[in-house]
Amino acid sequence: MDKDIKKFIEHCEEKVEEKFKEIEKIAEFNSEKVLDAFSKCNITEACFSGTTGYGYNDFGREKIEEVYKEIFKSEDSLVRTQFISGTHALTVTLFGLLRPGDTLLSISGKPYDTLDEVIGIKENPSSLKSFHIQYDQIDLIEDDFNYYEIEEYLKNNRVKVISIQRSKGYSTRKSLSLTKVEKVISLIKKVQKDAIVMIDNCYCEFVTEREPIEVGADLVVGSLIKNLGGGVAPNGAYVVGRHDLIQLVSERLTVPGEGKEVGPTLSINKQILQGLFLSPSVVEASLKTAVLASCALEEFGYTVEPRYTDERVDIVQNIIFHDKDLLIHFTKGIQKSSPIDSNAEVEPWSMPGYTDPVIMASGSFTQGSSIELSCDGPIRPPYIAYMQGSLTYEYGKLALIKTLNYLKKMKN
Repeated sequence: MDKDIKKFIEHCEEKVEEKFKEIEKIAEFNSEKVLDAFSKCNITEACFSGTTGYGYNDFGREKIEEVYKEIFKSEDSLVRTQFISGTHALTVTLFGLLRPGDTLLSISGKPYDTLDEVIGIKENPSSLKSFHIQYDQIDLIEDDFNYYEIEEYLKNNRVKVISIQRSKGYSTRKSLSLTKVEKVISLIKKVQKDAIVMIDNCYCEFVTEREPIEVGADLVVGSLIKNLGGGVAPNGAYVVGRHDLIQLVSERLTVPGEGKEVGPTLSINKQILQGLFLSPSVVEASLKTAVLASCALEEFGYTVEPRYTDERVDIVQNIIFHDKDLLIHFTKGIQKSSPIDSNAEVEPWSMPGYTDPVIMASGSFTQGSSIELSCDGPIRPPYIAYMQGSLTYEYGKLALIKTLNYLKKMKN
């Protein structure tokens, strides 16, 4: 290990000490929230038992959804291993809520790339567009909502679902804070009270003390192989919000007339509960790793977003290289610093659901888990590495030292 880089990282740790204290305070608040929910919902060892087949009368599954409802302060929840990803949960939600002739409006610009074929931005015979569901979008202005255009659009058009993606995805914008989300929801409800506001909350859970239902959202969707899985849940996703809307989503996931009453948990209940219990601490570790990386890479001369002093909205750290080879080298360095498949040579490839080739480092215990340390990015200008996760801060720090050492060697 390069002693100079290790010393440099220790210097960066001193610079971010105050930011770390802020993160620790939020983690303590959210840990108390989770612990209180487990106690209030009377989680017992019996909740760990799973079901097979249809999954009738799954006591543990019902308790998990009760805990999620409590934590998010929502009317109902749907937490299922049958969701294979956050994208799948968003897809099921949209198909559950929208009908032919309805309009879906995104007010945070174009959604994440994997939704292009779901919506019909890219042609697909199974898309929402193929069912005659109209899609429109309003782009952000200087990393905030275009409040005037949103108001005018709603005055002149009936909108069924309004979508907000809080995290930046593969865009160059900033992620959206709950303060901004609260302000725009207040505007939406004044103009068109019955419009359903759906939040893509991936990467954002437990980063702050509040969640989107608390600022007026109708539905919130996220993945269990990101923040709330705590690195323990092997798959799954959640939807929380209004009871009537959860019922529609559940009947699209399973069967009309059966909805939440079916869906075997296959002995995964303990992992979902344990992952949720650990989640505030794992999110804390991820945020500290991101803040340290931001400070270090900025001092190395790269453009970063957010900066280490900025407010954190999600666990994602952007490093903007403006150079294809540097993006590839950095991603390779993260892979080599991972616990699993550290000898793998990652290369850009055409991943399903993406327009551009993507390079991805994910030497993780769960395939694709981005609450574990990972890094990815599309091979397109300005060549941004999107780094996120780390199960512990210590492993994140070590990986950063190793990656910077590798990047230094490649530059030389």
